[in-house]
Amino acid sequence: MKPSSSHRSVVGKPRSRLVRLVRFCLRLGSLSFLVLALVFGWFVYDALKPARTVPHTDGIVVLTGGQGRIDTSLRLLKQDQADKLLISGVDPQAGRNDLLPPMPAALKNRITLGYQARSTIENAAETAAWVADNRIHTLTVVTAGYHMRRAMLELGRTLPGVTLYSYPVIPPALEQPFKSNTLHLLLTEYIKWLGALAGFVHNPSRTS
Repeated sequence: MKPSSSHRSVVGKPRSRLVRLVRFCLRLGSLSFLVLALVFGWFVYDALKPARTVPHTDGIVVLTGGQGRIDTSLRLLKQDQADKLLISGVDPQAGRNDLLPPMPAALKNRITLGYQARSTIENAAETAAWVADNRIHTLTVVTAGYHMRRAMLELGRTLPGVTLYSYPVIPPALEQPFKSNTLHLLLTEYIKWLGALAGFVHNPSRTS
């Protein structure tokens, strides 16, 4: 016996609903992928922007973990762009003479080495303690361009009353941004930044 037309219509309704649901999920997935890709493009563009001139600030914090960061922060301090400098995330085995080049004692006395941080979140906590001890109200942040967004986010959370100025460093790795290793680095940092936006806590890492 052939199924009646009413039976076929009853069976067809769940199928049509399933098809519509699958199509909706595919469209939503495609739209989400497009949005994430566009935001990633903006993230890469932002990571490659050179530093702009910043005003004189009460302090500078440099987050260790990449080439050129400490040298840049020392140059800013020597140019009297700030009163004090915190080098956050220093290797416990590194002393002042190992890390700092020869300089006048008066300049060296304006530098604090922070040994407590092993991740960006810990950099923010270490910086917050230093800011409180030194009554810092304006702060220049020095780190790699690809790391700057996440650093500013975490520092902003721990220092709501402090005005932050970004001073990104463009490391050699970003001189050829379309190489596979560089794209992998940028994508990794992009995912970490999205995780920080969502409030995820990452395990401490030396690769900030």
